[in-house]
Amino acid sequence: MKLVYRQMLSFFLVICTLMVILTATYIQVTNTTLYHQTWDQLTTDSDTLMMDAVQYDFSNQELKGLKMQTLNANAQLLSRQNVHFTIYTPAKKVSFSSNGFRPSLTKDDWATVKRGKTIHKRLDAAPFRHDNSSRQMTEVIRPYIYQNKLIAVVATGTFVSTINQNRQQILINMLKCIALAAAVTLVMSYILSRQMTKRIKKMQKAATQIARGDYDIHLQTPSSDELDDLGRDFNKMADSLQASQEEIARQQERQQKFMADAAHEMRTPLTTINGLLEGLAYDAIPEEDKKHSIQLMQADTQRLIRLVNNTLDSEKLRTNQLTLRRTIFNGTEELHNLADQLKEKAAASGDVIKVDAPKLVRVYADYDRFVQIMFNIIQNAIQFTDQGTVTLAASREPHGATFSVTDTGIGMTKEQVDHIWDRFYKADRSRMNTQYGESGIGLSIVKQLVDLHGGKITVDSKHGVGSQFTIYFPDRDYAPANNGTKSQD
Repeated sequence: MKLVYRQMLSFFLVICTLMVILTATYIQVTNTTLYHQTWDQLTTDSDTLMMDAVQYDFSNQELKGLKMQTLNANAQLLSRQNVHFTIYTPAKKVSFSSNGFRPSLTKDDWATVKRGKTIHKRLDAAPFRHDNSSRQMTEVIRPYIYQNKLIAVVATGTFVSTINQNRQQILINMLKCIALAAAVTLVMSYILSRQMTKRIKKMQKAATQIARGDYDIHLQTPSSDELDDLGRDFNKMADSLQASQEEIARQQERQQKFMADAAHEMRTPLTTINGLLEGLAYDAIPEEDKKHSIQLMQADTQRLIRLVNNTLDSEKLRTNQLTLRRTIFNGTEELHNLADQLKEKAAASGDVIKVDAPKLVRVYADYDRFVQIMFNIIQNAIQFTDQGTVTLAASREPHGATFSVTDTGIGMTKEQVDHIWDRFYKADRSRMNTQYGESGIGLSIVKQLVDLHGGKITVDSKHGVGSQFTIYFPDRDYAPANNGTKSQD
């Protein structure tokens, strides 16, 4: 069975069940109300009879008699309304009987009326003496007391069939209303079910489009019901899938570019090494130049090793396979060590390395990766500075440590600053083949390593003036325990 019909059936059954319950309750209440209204009317008739027909001697406080003519007239009038009555004396004798109506009063009934209480009987088999029949009646047995003395008891009754006829007519009317309501319910349930199923079909159609690879989908969700909540989640899913597809495409493009760039970077040193080896093999290089050729091959080999190592580090970072082992150590001491390691490279370009930092600057980081970060930045500063100064600085912050590398080199434009974190990007391509010029992958690794530490790296550069790299490492309590990679403290 389709959803629309199941929803229609559920709506129809719920509403019909509610209508049946309400109808049954209404009939029960109506039945009770009919009896009470009948009893009220019988009570009124009884009071009217006593007022019109009873002759009472108030001086002797006794019943003198009944006005038979008046009683007969009232009996005829009430019989047309299916109302009959009997008047009893306090001695339990019948003073007057309408159409032979003689209900039986039990001892309990007499005891009740003598206490001045009116009796209401819903169902009683009352005899009619004139035709020796017994009929189902509803009765009111009402005592009349004057000055604490019972003077008469009037039993007034009407046929239960009269009440049943009224109840049956009400039931017929109710059934007509139920039939009409059921028809309206069927139509309304169909309309509501169609509205819901239309919205579900839209989602189904959208899901089919997504299954075919079309993620450019947006469902309209104007309201705030559960289906629209589902629609909004569906839109988020579609957007996420679209973003994932775009990211996959970007990653594939980056992968292709990476392979092309890596091949390009390796081609130059491999070509140099191959040419030198051929020259040595065919004895085409003079004896006095062989040593220099070997030195060139060693330099290009080391360059290839660094390129491979950097490439492996980059892939480990990209696939979250790098493990950080963070400890607390003196960052100033490591700056001095790096300055000593790179002073010869700096001197080759006419540069001077200065360290401007307190004796102790605590830093919480992976020692080897800290050295790798600072080494790459310092080497980068030396690479783009001639006859200048490279200043290394360090300081403590409230929740971490800050290190900076400032040079007086060629500087960078804003466009160059925006791209220096891209893999294989070189701010000055004319220096790509210098002694210390690398592949352009080093700063990309630096940025990723700083991010893994939960730190921050910024660049302030002015073309023709110089550049300043600033790195912030947070303390233990402020560094992420796991930022997409393994971490050991």
